[in-house]
Amino acid sequence: MNHVVGLALIGAVAWGFWAVFADIATRSMAPEAAMIVSYAVGIGVAGLYLFHRGTSVLGNDPTAIGVAALAGVASGIGAVAYYAALQVGAAGVATTITALYFVVAAGLGVAVLGEPLAVSDVAGIAAAVVAVALIAY
Repeated sequence: MNHVVGLALIGAVAWGFWAVFADIATRSMAPEAAMIVSYAVGIGVAGLYLFHRGTSVLGNDPTAIGVAALAGVASGIGAVAYYAALQVGAAGVATTITALYFVVAAGLGVAVLGEPLAVSDVAGIAAAVVAVALIAY
């Protein structure tokens, strides 16, 4: 199996469990508190992985730290909104709608990073949006 596919599948399965555990947690605690606990533990897991790989913590590109911080801001806003959505609605709806983040990422990739967009990409995104709409509603 392709290494990228294997890692992505591990990520998908782990995030599936994360969504269910987050839903359960927000039934009896504030969504922002559940998010803080979840992400604090996640940082610990990432730290262990960093130690295992022997990776430099900050890398060698100083601008990357700022970009990573911006990613953290976006992730934090998204996570708070996601956890709040879990608290007030069904996990299936909250999870499938927030899973559309890839549509935003694809659009930004084209607009900001100059990545190419093929007709098959547009068709795939449209099919995913329809699938999410069918699941969520």
